[in-house]
Amino acid sequence: MAMAGVGVGSTSTTSLPEEEITLTVKWSGKEYTVRVCGDDTVGELKRRICQATDVLPKRQKLLYPKILPSKLADDAVLLSSLPFKSSLRMTMIGTTEDDIIVDQVESPDIVDDFELPQDEAVEIKDKHGNKQKLRRRISQYKIELRNPCREGKKLLVLDIDYTLFDHRSPAENPLQLMRPFLHEFLAAAYAEYDIMIWSATSMKWVELKMAELGVLSNPNYKITALLDHLAMITVQSDSRGIFDCKPLGLIWAQFPEFYSSKNTIMFDDLRRNFVMNPQNGLTIKPFKRAHSSRDSDQELRKLTTYLLAIAELDDLSTLDHNNWQSFSEDNVKRRRHQ
Repeated sequence: MAMAGVGVGSTSTTSLPEEEITLTVKWSGKEYTVRVCGDDTVGELKRRICQATDVLPKRQKLLYPKILPSKLADDAVLLSSLPFKSSLRMTMIGTTEDDIIVDQVESPDIVDDFELPQDEAVEIKDKHGNKQKLRRRISQYKIELRNPCREGKKLLVLDIDYTLFDHRSPAENPLQLMRPFLHEFLAAAYAEYDIMIWSATSMKWVELKMAELGVLSNPNYKITALLDHLAMITVQSDSRGIFDCKPLGLIWAQFPEFYSSKNTIMFDDLRRNFVMNPQNGLTIKPFKRAHSSRDSDQELRKLTTYLLAIAELDDLSTLDHNNWQSFSEDNVKRRRHQ
């Protein structure tokens, strides 16, 4: 287990929420610069350290003089509330992912989802601080295309855990945990949609699982891009505190000539993941206990019908995706006439 020393490039105790904090992280004989802001959380600090050192946030233990370890273990704590000083160093203890065998139980725990009141969800989306975090993420995170964006196609963004894959059940072969009709679903969707995969796990895990399931090599469709936990941002709600989410604005900002709120839909089993873009999210039924539910799960087959039915619409953000199961071709015809 390796240790890294962190120096804070600030001349005073952190107090201003929007003040930038520059950290120098020493890791394996090298130095990395990590920048965060006072309105970021400890969780975001760990994410930035992970980006520099490849030590996943859940494997990091942060130590700092005069700060209780419990404070640095709480990902929801705001950095502006912690007394960082330029004369002191933070120590990070952790193990890189390359030194640990990666399997499905290594991905982060999925906690219970929750429903935010409508007015609070709107407030989160429009909150100035959250928009600032999105702008910072846009400048920090570069989406690497695996295949070109296609003109005239809509965009489908997919979660992995419990959406495409049961990552908790034991199995000798990952294919036993793949959601039924996955390849048929992706092939059908690809006719009308570019496809991006966005998981709250590390890129190594995303690539590993998608390769094991044959998603990256299937001749009947192509994956446009993969996104990992580093692309997410933290937001705060009055009722639920601080949590991570997947802001689609990150994608729209990097590929504005191809994608926007009008032509994007996102599937995730956790509705809070699209709190920054609630009009574009569809909450999919979680795929769990694969061995017993595999024969009865029809979710992807039904969603194929829905995706193809709405593909001709000019603006997907006007739809209520909560009612997707009652949608039909007749709805599309009526909307076109309107």
